[in-house]
Amino acid sequence: MIKTNYDDCIVNLSNSILKHFTGQCYHKTLEEADVFLKKDYKNVVVLVLDAMGKCIIEKNLSENGFFNSHLVKTISSVFPPTTVAATTTLQSGLMPCEHAWLGWDCYYPQIDKNVTTFLNVNQGTDIPAADINVALTYTPYKPIVDIINENGGNAYNAMPYLEPYPDTFEKICDRIRELCKEPQKKYIYAYWYEPDSTMHVKGCYVKDSVDVLRNLEKQVNELTNELENTLLIITADHGHIDAKNALITDYPELVDCLIRMPSIEPRAINLFVKEDKKEDFVSLFNKAFGNDFILLTKQEVIDKHIFGYGNEHKYFKDMLGDYLAIGTGKLGIFNTKEEYERFIGHHAGMSYDELLVPLIVVETEKN
Repeated sequence: MIKTNYDDCIVNLSNSILKHFTGQCYHKTLEEADVFLKKDYKNVVVLVLDAMGKCIIEKNLSENGFFNSHLVKTISSVFPPTTVAATTTLQSGLMPCEHAWLGWDCYYPQIDKNVTTFLNVNQGTDIPAADINVALTYTPYKPIVDIINENGGNAYNAMPYLEPYPDTFEKICDRIRELCKEPQKKYIYAYWYEPDSTMHVKGCYVKDSVDVLRNLEKQVNELTNELENTLLIITADHGHIDAKNALITDYPELVDCLIRMPSIEPRAINLFVKEDKKEDFVSLFNKAFGNDFILLTKQEVIDKHIFGYGNEHKYFKDMLGDYLAIGTGKLGIFNTKEEYERFIGHHAGMSYDELLVPLIVVETEKN
């Protein structure tokens, strides 16, 4: 099975940023990033383009284009290679087992529910999971931006979910541009949800997705022409693949073995199994999905450090089911018919195309 290289991945990039601005870090830094950071630019910008994995720029963009020509190396995402786990790592410097934001839907034992993490609703519904923000209450973390500011530095966000809520990529670029004009040294963390959003419903290599990607490349190129004394690091939270879909409710005997519906992601499937059904479950799952998934026990997941290593979050192990099914083929297993019918592009499994992301570096002149 392919494994995340936790010594050469996005967690190391985020720790390079943390160490550069505060002198402290949680994990090993990324050597290549450190080399650029030592040049002491006034502005350091990390721009995360959701799902723009190495395979996506390699197959959709010109090898002589802006992104590919500034590619320094390929690094790994975390497991699972998905937005919730990976962007939380990029923002915090922590591994998934430490911050415990494991995927789109997480099981929270404190309320005994699967919760859609970013939306704070019960899995598969629009119903609020609780009167509190469940993820922020039980699995809080401190963003690097806040740590830098608390240590006397200057750090900012440019993403649609935080003030001033830039809701187009043009506005993201405008915010970066304006912040970089300010005289003080600073860090800017920027995120945009494309090309992931388009690839999920259209596929990875169709015209719509290619057009979105080329437009992003064009806008970033134009942005860098307007920046001075800036180190711009462009990467992704994960890659993407075109996949097939299965609906778990089409396997009633399998569902009957479960205590609750699966969580985390369709290619990183967290499974709580009835004690008297475990033997049946393993047989039924492998018969149905053994060609596309590897089934690990909870202890195997922990022993193999699938979600990374370090100071494990106190609730991490309780959030894990009895088994974790990791996608190695081209299949995603969905809980609802709506998701089953909607999604073409996938991520969160253990393939190179999902795990590998680019480290793109652009340096602008110091005046």
